[in-house]
Amino acid sequence: MANSKTDPLFELIKSLNKTEKRHFRLFAKRSGNTDNVKFIKLFDAMESMRNYDDQAILKKVKSIKKVQLSNQKANLYKQILASLRQYHIGQNIDIQLREQLDHAKVLYNKGFYKQALKMLDKTKSVAAQNKHFTIALEVMEFEKLIESQYITRSIENRAEELTNAVQETIEIVSSAHKLSNLTLNLYSLYLKKGYAQDESDFQRIRAYFKENLPELDWDNLTFYERLYFHQAHVWYNKILQDFPSVYKHALAWVELFKQNPEMVQKQQVHFIKGYSNLLDALFQLQYYTKFCEVLAEVETLSKDKNIVTDLNTEVLIFKFLYISKINKYFMEGNFKQGVKLIPEILEKLELYKEQIDPERVLMMYYKFASLYFGNADYRKTIFYLNKIIYFKDVKLREDIHCFARILSLIAHFEDGQDYQLEYQIKSTFQFIGKMNEQQQVQKEIFQFLRKSGKITPDELKSEFKGLYNRLERLNEDPSERRPFLYLDILSYLKSRIENRPVDEVVQEKFRTLK
Repeated sequence: MANSKTDPLFELIKSLNKTEKRHFRLFAKRSGNTDNVKFIKLFDAMESMRNYDDQAILKKVKSIKKVQLSNQKANLYKQILASLRQYHIGQNIDIQLREQLDHAKVLYNKGFYKQALKMLDKTKSVAAQNKHFTIALEVMEFEKLIESQYITRSIENRAEELTNAVQETIEIVSSAHKLSNLTLNLYSLYLKKGYAQDESDFQRIRAYFKENLPELDWDNLTFYERLYFHQAHVWYNKILQDFPSVYKHALAWVELFKQNPEMVQKQQVHFIKGYSNLLDALFQLQYYTKFCEVLAEVETLSKDKNIVTDLNTEVLIFKFLYISKINKYFMEGNFKQGVKLIPEILEKLELYKEQIDPERVLMMYYKFASLYFGNADYRKTIFYLNKIIYFKDVKLREDIHCFARILSLIAHFEDGQDYQLEYQIKSTFQFIGKMNEQQQVQKEIFQFLRKSGKITPDELKSEFKGLYNRLERLNEDPSERRPFLYLDILSYLKSRIENRPVDEVVQEKFRTLK
């Protein structure tokens, strides 16, 4: 029977493109006769399979016994990685630098100390030029080892010069690590909680940021220190809902790469993420004209083979490019056109399912549900919200889990599923209580839905007006504004009060914004 489990080796083989497969076969033949090399036969068998199946492999490659399969797979995995390393070495300066470092160690072990030092000096220079200071530090530590054991007499005051260079590099690396650690921790906090919820959250984040932001001499910062500085400020201000500051630092992040164009191809991921955060800030600010300009830039970048060089960058640019396309439809109130994009995104989500993290999938589902809600397709809205609600890890994006449940309540109300509403209100209220997400906006929505069954049709418009007025006042309070970042509840209520489709209301607001 077929083994349906996922297999890392099988996934790696299936990720190879035609030229990578061709290179591997040439790489495997480097030792001469390959007729009896089992790992090549194993590669051919797995490459031809649609689904992974242990039994099918053993039937195809009879020279491999069942007890040997695990070891043969491990060997093949190692051989493919070695082939890929060789194939991509020209595109990755860090791989080249580490190869030079390995060569220097071989020379050292053979007793060719001056040759090793000469190679290390060249490697260190290239590492510094390309801003790989961690590798440069590793090279200098090796130089110290050689100098401490053998009198090379290569340069006068060599020891003093080397120790000073090490100290300078350590300070650069330490500063960059402090900033990157701060960035990572803020990003992790955002993934878990989303935007700051109340004043205590605001105070705690501000205190944490102030305590962990190192003192910096801006004029002497390296590229990576400036990059991590802007990244840290993007996540800090995003959590605090300070979107003008998010825009400021995301723009500076992208401009940093434009001022250092040689770094674009070396750090495509950081470059792409800069654009991602820039578009997100423009969406939150509803700056439509600038949003469209930047989106057009990204569309061009997505076709640039110097930027999209591998599967990693291909998937990364897909994730935020399509989120941004959806956001554009949200701004325009063009929900009908937006839902037409969903099948294409679902196809790509299936194609990239091994590379896309669950957080991004949850966000996509929430966007799908919001598009369908704006298009008055409440059954489809509920369908995608249920994918979030029944996701096993509620600790991942607690904010999305909470607002998915609230939007689901409204969709059930609109769909006339009153028989489920009371139970769902109680369940959602308890869930949000556990997550400590009960702000006044949520309470107002719960109270309205609770009594909705007792409201007569002629009273409904008046009740909607009352709820609209109460929520509009809350929208002006910075500490209560967070829910409105997830739900455009005011546009929905206005549509019910004026008996118009939601998209008409949003389009009207859009014309005013333009």
